[in-house]
Amino acid sequence: MKNSYSDSYKAAGVDITAGYRAVELMKEHVARTNGGEDVIGGFGGLFPLDVKGMEEPVLVSGTDGVGTKLRIAQLLGRHGTIGIDCVAMCVNDVLCVGARPLFFLDYIACGKNVPERIAEIVGGVAEGCVQAGCRLVGGETAEHPGVMAEDDYDIAGFTVGVVDRKKIIDNSATRPGDVMLALPSSGMHSNGFSLVRKVFDAERCDLKAPVAALGGTLGDVLLTPTVIYVKPMLALFGAVRVKGVAHITGGGFYENMPRSLPKGLGVRIRRADVKVPPIFELIRERARVATIDKMVTFNMGVGMSVTVAPADEALALSVLHKNGVAAYRLGVVEEGEGVELS
Repeated sequence: MKNSYSDSYKAAGVDITAGYRAVELMKEHVARTNGGEDVIGGFGGLFPLDVKGMEEPVLVSGTDGVGTKLRIAQLLGRHGTIGIDCVAMCVNDVLCVGARPLFFLDYIACGKNVPERIAEIVGGVAEGCVQAGCRLVGGETAEHPGVMAEDDYDIAGFTVGVVDRKKIIDNSATRPGDVMLALPSSGMHSNGFSLVRKVFDAERCDLKAPVAALGGTLGDVLLTPTVIYVKPMLALFGAVRVKGVAHITGGGFYENMPRSLPKGLGVRIRRADVKVPPIFELIRERARVATIDKMVTFNMGVGMSVTVAPADEALALSVLHKNGVAAYRLGVVEEGEGVELS
């Protein structure tokens, strides 16, 4: 690469050599997801597709970002977990139709390419891929001087999974009386941060100060990575018939849970049954946010919901508990539409 250098391009704000340095630093992270194989540097990411045992494999894709949670990472100067969030937002989505994530790609745009920072971000992406059991097969880092401030960056991701057509979860088997289970979140996950930053005045408050109600610092709680549910959910798919799955992201209960139910059916949930982490109560106190607003904006402690037949409830909970998820009964499916909180 000794001839790949441009003084004029660097003067315009793009340092090509910094990009090469970032690639070298991230290779060790990427190798964690690929059995030590070096797959970075080509024009396309390769993936050996194994569909043995599937009658009609269907590819399932998903893409997402992290949103303004990035600003909390930037204010704290901690960039190692944002990549986990990015992976989680994508792979948790494809789980909702029963797919197993296969591979992942990321896209990072930044005002200035600081190789160590980019490598730290990609390290988080690699950790997310390890947790999801998928490969990081490629990505892109783009330097945008004049468009973004030097310390600014954004990240987006893309994943592809696979499911046998006969095992696609399409909610058509859901019936009144079925049970909806909650898979707890780790906290905020990656949604509602525009409101959160406003409530806590994130640009001026001390994110590193301990908050008694949270048992830690506000920054630590807000940066807690999104849970990746892939491994426990794949175990669940193999044990019981799952009728519906919802990833609880932006839009909270009211937007996401109905997407896992067929037309004409809704779910009744008792507010007292929802296990709400302290961060959401603190937001309510600080902002005086109405309950319905919180349920629309935040996950309220439920990162994913799963619908099963009543006869499968005990086994489903047992499988999830054995896989480290403290799942619990959230509500019951009934005739009607949407989410009814009582």
